[in-house]
Amino acid sequence: MNSADEGTQKNLSHPIADRYLEHLTVERGLSENTLVAYGADIGALLAFLDGLGVSLERCITRHLFLYLTHLRAKKLAATSLARHLSTARGLFAFAVQARLLDEDPSALLESPKLPAQLPEFLTQAEMDCLLDQPDPSTNLGFRDRVMLELLYAAGLRISELINLALGDFDPQTGILRVFGKRAKERLVPIHYAVQRLLCDYLDHKRPAFQPLCQQIFLNRSGKGLTRQGVWKLIKRYAEAAGIRRSISPHTFRHTFATHLLEGGADLRTVQLLLGHAAINATEIYTHIQSGRLMRIHEQFHPRSTAFAAAKPRRTGTKE
Repeated sequence: MNSADEGTQKNLSHPIADRYLEHLTVERGLSENTLVAYGADIGALLAFLDGLGVSLERCITRHLFLYLTHLRAKKLAATSLARHLSTARGLFAFAVQARLLDEDPSALLESPKLPAQLPEFLTQAEMDCLLDQPDPSTNLGFRDRVMLELLYAAGLRISELINLALGDFDPQTGILRVFGKRAKERLVPIHYAVQRLLCDYLDHKRPAFQPLCQQIFLNRSGKGLTRQGVWKLIKRYAEAAGIRRSISPHTFRHTFATHLLEGGADLRTVQLLLGHAAINATEIYTHIQSGRLMRIHEQFHPRSTAFAAAKPRRTGTKE
């Protein structure tokens, strides 16, 4: 039976797919986690084609249509369908450009419509409560407090947080040097309270972990933290804070951007701080600006409902 999971089970490979993954590694500099995701999606496609008895070279649009139908039957979300299709398109586009294939069978396929989703973020009260959960009297608790504060203060991705090295923080200027996607470097300022916490951690707490690497944040063994380890910590502290909905390290990034915009920051500044290459990636937060503009309009426009409610109503005139 065909399954989108069979690609990883059978560990199917193909010379074109191998060259494409090598291209993503060398030319585009994608992270290891992203490459693993690409490999899994490509493996699922190869497994499906193998079940049809079709090679990658003989794949046509009808086969890809059957593949998407198969994925829909598995009740995958529209975002997952779009990701699988995007992976297939990237693979075939590369193969055609590299003259490994003559035609791109994915060119005529339409992308599934994605629902407009607003980013999940925490309120100021929720964030304050969450930041108060770690116990700073212990080395681990102090480390966790600094990590949570830094995620919120700098809008870091989890990979950026765990890869921060000693030379990436300048205590004189309070600037973090962050390496984002494709190793793109950006400089992010952090506020004074977090600067003090980070300096205190580096001077007095981190040495107690008996460091074996240059990463700022370490586990009990003195090695760098993992994505899974940080995610579990955040989940535990969120539950302790009484936050019932599911949150992730990326929720801190969304909250960082949302609270900046609520405070009056412009979208371009938030784009630079987040390290988005294009402004459209930051525009998911425009609902915050829209809400603020609505409140300003309601508060100050002379014909707004706020002013109208404060004015006495006319009861009519006698003739």
